[in-house]
Amino acid sequence: MDEAPTYRAVLDEVGPRLRRLRAKRGLTLAALAETTGISKSTLSRLESGQRRPSLELLLPLAGAYNVPLDDLVGAPEVGDPRVRLTPRPLAHGGSFIPLSRGPGPLQAYKMIISDRGNEPTLRSHEGYEWLYVLEGRLRLVLGEHDIVLGPGEVAEFDTRVPHWFSGADGRPVEVLSLFGRQGERMHVRAKPRS
Repeated sequence: MDEAPTYRAVLDEVGPRLRRLRAKRGLTLAALAETTGISKSTLSRLESGQRRPSLELLLPLAGAYNVPLDDLVGAPEVGDPRVRLTPRPLAHGGSFIPLSRGPGPLQAYKMIISDRGNEPTLRSHEGYEWLYVLEGRLRLVLGEHDIVLGPGEVAEFDTRVPHWFSGADGRPVEVLSLFGRQGERMHVRAKPRS
């Protein structure tokens, strides 16, 4: 099976990286061979790219240079962990900001929900939602229930139950939402167990 071109490029860079590291440390092939137990000819072929790097060759070299194995192979850096917050419009007024990076069973959103008036338009869909009011007051109509939630209050419901929400007092409301499209339930603990 052919290696992906990116893996080939990474492997092709190991030899030159090893040569630069040895030169930077002021070591000869003979001195490095003595320290690692790898023959001079194998080290030379490894640095010139004539020999493929293997774990059994790279581990002693990482030990001799006192560097992580990732430094020898040029492992890609872990990507930026920050989620780029890009507001998107909500269909019925307000906006939402995805707080999750990519696909997954649960997605997190910050929503700013405008006042949508007094006449609820109930809808239902697959999923399960957990809402936490950050600021403002949220009017939630859920089946037969018509309730108002304030800051710090939480609602959790199956989205197959007809529902609707809006700012409750003519102003927008900020809400943190966790949503599972397939009906995954959230497990939230208010405080750690002792």
